[in-house]
Amino acid sequence: MNEPLVISRPAEAEPAVAAPAAREQGRRRRRGVQAMSRPSRWQIYLPLGLYLVFTLVPFYWMVVFAVRPTGSDSLLPWPITLEHFDTVWNGMGFGLFFQNSLMVGLFSLVTTSVIALAGGYALARFRFRGKQVFMVALLCTQFIPGAMMLIPLFEIFRDLGLVNTIWSLVIAETVFQLPLSLILISGFVKNIPVELEEAAWVDGCSRPRAFFAVLLPLLRPALVAVGSFAFIHSWNNFLFALMFINEQNKFTIPVGLSYTLGEFSVDFGALAAGGVVAAVPVVLVFAVIQRYLVTGLSAGAVKG
Repeated sequence: MNEPLVISRPAEAEPAVAAPAAREQGRRRRRGVQAMSRPSRWQIYLPLGLYLVFTLVPFYWMVVFAVRPTGSDSLLPWPITLEHFDTVWNGMGFGLFFQNSLMVGLFSLVTTSVIALAGGYALARFRFRGKQVFMVALLCTQFIPGAMMLIPLFEIFRDLGLVNTIWSLVIAETVFQLPLSLILISGFVKNIPVELEEAAWVDGCSRPRAFFAVLLPLLRPALVAVGSFAFIHSWNNFLFALMFINEQNKFTIPVGLSYTLGEFSVDFGALAAGGVVAAVPVVLVFAVIQRYLVTGLSAGAVKG
């Protein structure tokens, strides 16, 4: 007899318990790696605290020397006096020095921004022979110290009759700031799609009109970064003002500060008050432009 055909039922699959366990193990491993790579709070706040101490303590002492009476050795600025500010502002002519520094800073800001805007746009949008060589030359100029430019610039300004004028400082500051400004503006323009300008051209705009209507509003962060660096560098520069200016009524604040140092003594109160006067505009500029500064530097520094 033929044996009956027996069909065996397939064994039921065991519940998949290994997959959730593997996923949980993977999660634990990832959390462990993240915990190891994530710095703790003290690793963040300790370096920041040390940096603030080294930064703010000298500024605090400068303010204390500026507002406490002469001869006082108190660690706190009390009682507060403004005699040192009156001495430097009215007695030493810091009001005139402040005006001269402000003029040099503003004119340097305008000239550097305008030239860098035109040159940076040309470097980003046009092709011409020797462009790469020119860009490398711009980078190489950043390694040249300002002291090496003093004698050549002095000879040029003497032949042009610009020695002992504010314009010699403006031209020198513009020349010194232009390479970095051109690189920043050029890098920023490269990150703006050229299709925006092409759309304006299709709508009937000329290249200059498209530049001012479309591109210029987008370049605001880069212009703020370039202008702020030009202003602050010209405000703080000492070598150019010392070399090209020899009349006291045309001194800038850095040169004026050097005259608070006597041959055998130092008026620390006047020196500190002058330092506060010199630092306030720089602090205000950074407080106003900090939102645009990071955007302008990060966008203009990328490789185009």
